[in-house]
Amino acid sequence: MFVSKRISTGLLVVVYLAFATSAAISQRSTEKFKEYSGDRVVVAAPVQIALALGDRFLAANIETIRLAATGMTVNSTTGTIDGRYLLRSHNVVSELNPCHEDNYYLANAILAWAGADLEANHILQAASQCRTWDFLPAFLLGFNKYYFEGNIAAAQEALEIAGERSPENADAMKRFAVMIGAEEFNDQEMALAYLREQKEQAQSAALANSLQDRINRLEGLILLREKQEEYETLFSEPLPSLSALVNSGLIEVVPKDPLGIGYEFINGQFKLRQLRIQGVERPQ
Repeated sequence: MFVSKRISTGLLVVVYLAFATSAAISQRSTEKFKEYSGDRVVVAAPVQIALALGDRFLAANIETIRLAATGMTVNSTTGTIDGRYLLRSHNVVSELNPCHEDNYYLANAILAWAGADLEANHILQAASQCRTWDFLPAFLLGFNKYYFEGNIAAAQEALEIAGERSPENADAMKRFAVMIGAEEFNDQEMALAYLREQKEQAQSAALANSLQDRINRLEGLILLREKQEEYETLFSEPLPSLSALVNSGLIEVVPKDPLGIGYEFINGQFKLRQLRIQGVERPQ
């Protein structure tokens, strides 16, 4: 396991804004997600159970081992990781065994920051419901609800569940829930600190490199927002578009997203672009 089960108040402050997401995927979207297949083969859960002679826990372990061995392979042509394969494989493991510890942790650490936060949250939700003794899935789910969606009520609910499962951290969870409501955190800097913390704890080079890509991606977002603030101070007007920022000379080029997903300027704010995945309907 990659994270200590005991989280101090100080670490919670760093961890707090790390992962995030909106509400769980709708049933219709979930079914389409399961049906979608790409270039790499991910055997359906029922077939894997049959191959494992009816042992779904064994099947989940085998698929997780395969995922760990091949999931982080970088395409030599594009220089990217096959995100669609990761999505399908993590989802199948969750279907086989929603309690699987490595699956929920890695799915969240890798997928959420690649723009697939809805899918990561789907896996976290299942893990939270299954692992009633473990506060971490609910804790991460609470972060996701706040950071990616800004759903304060859902975040506070998840943190309350996490606190009930971890008496030694209950008070800290309650304080964070209050601070969420008061919006007393610098989202970007805290999330960046968390990702760096996770990279230091990574036990494999592949995971460390993947987290570094997410660090670089978030740093690009922070730069864009800082330059937007400079623009609006200099010209005394809201930034109308990304092109206006570039044309102003405050930034020469748009930061390169190492994940190849990019950024978007919506309703006057720079955001991490969502990963568009065929077969998954995003709520509008």
